[in-house]
Amino acid sequence: MRDFHTLDDFEFTNKTVLLRVDINCPLQRDSLEIEDDSRIRKVIPTIRELIEKKAKLVIIAHQGRKGKWDCVSLNRHSEKLAKYLGSPVKYVDDIIGNLAKAMIKKLKAGETLLLDNVRKLDFETAKVDMFEHAKGKLVSELVPLINFYVCDAFSAAHRSQCSLVGFPIKVPSAAGRLMEREIHTLKTALDKPKKPSVFILGGVKIGDISKIIDHTLETNMADVIILVGLAGYMFLMAKGVNLGKTSTEIMKEVTNESIQIVRNTLSKYQQRILLPIDAAVEKNGKRTSISVENFPVEESVMDIGDHTIKKFSEIIISSKTSLMSGPAGVYEKKGFGFGTKCLMNAMIESGGQSIIGGGHTTAAADAFGLTNKFFHVSTGGGSLEMFLLGEPLPAINALKYSYSKL
Repeated sequence: MRDFHTLDDFEFTNKTVLLRVDINCPLQRDSLEIEDDSRIRKVIPTIRELIEKKAKLVIIAHQGRKGKWDCVSLNRHSEKLAKYLGSPVKYVDDIIGNLAKAMIKKLKAGETLLLDNVRKLDFETAKVDMFEHAKGKLVSELVPLINFYVCDAFSAAHRSQCSLVGFPIKVPSAAGRLMEREIHTLKTALDKPKKPSVFILGGVKIGDISKIIDHTLETNMADVIILVGLAGYMFLMAKGVNLGKTSTEIMKEVTNESIQIVRNTLSKYQQRILLPIDAAVEKNGKRTSISVENFPVEESVMDIGDHTIKKFSEIIISSKTSLMSGPAGVYEKKGFGFGTKCLMNAMIESGGQSIIGGGHTTAAADAFGLTNKFFHVSTGGGSLEMFLLGEPLPAINALKYSYSKL
């Protein structure tokens, strides 16, 4: 049963709806033009539905982090939204000032207004809970102007920030279609996965990898964990394998304490954690696979090796649930996306519930032309990891609060 509202639960005709989306896009540093607008395309169905339901639609979103070069205004984003919607999207270079409020009040049914980058506000990222955020200036200034709040920002749902958690405390709130689909699909696939279930982890934060392994194996969410990329190499090091240059690079990122935690994880689940048996490096300009037994080498490891690809692919093909978070190698470099592509193809060939998530993983799938072949492509990186850790996501918790209280 659902424990949050969806767009089916409210009558939006002629009502002012505040919609929080995640359209945070990679930008070209010199021109600030949007390089990849896939996140913008993902939220179009929710926006279009609200327009068709004659809502007065106000959109808030973020771009970059305050103080960073990519924390810019959202005027380019409004142009992209209008392009994919096929209808005008007004933009105001303001969030809670008089200009923004005046434009919100003038909205007519079926019209859309995008406010400026919410990350420009200091209190957006304040380290407080949802009840304190609900008392903040962003909420107090905009709540009198709106009837409903809709959150469609699953990829930011792991953050307890004002625009994500404050409004559901004050106004009736719902999940947008993207958020609804993410929650339903991940809960269905991960709470009771079809067996056998295989997770491929590569780009997960080093501090979280052992926690994720412990939770997913202890709860039998996964039967087997395949470790590739940085995670795989760190676990090989914990087993005493000297990778040469790569070991030196990894030791800059980890502590002796984290290596000991990895050793404990290996000891506890050694039969259910699979590590690379060879790795690919660049020798004389060519991809060359080297057995782990023949390390250390002078070159940096760039991908899993050919024997590892064959071994892992056979296991993945036999799975009924497979999940990949993090590529297996430096997929952007010619010849070294081979491991990632092969594992992805194995997931698709399995015919099971194949799920990928995280920015680099989905970018790799896009590069290989595989995105539309998976059972589910999650927009979440950090949000997906919190799912794997079994931890509640703040933005979803706020929607659940609204469901039970408002």
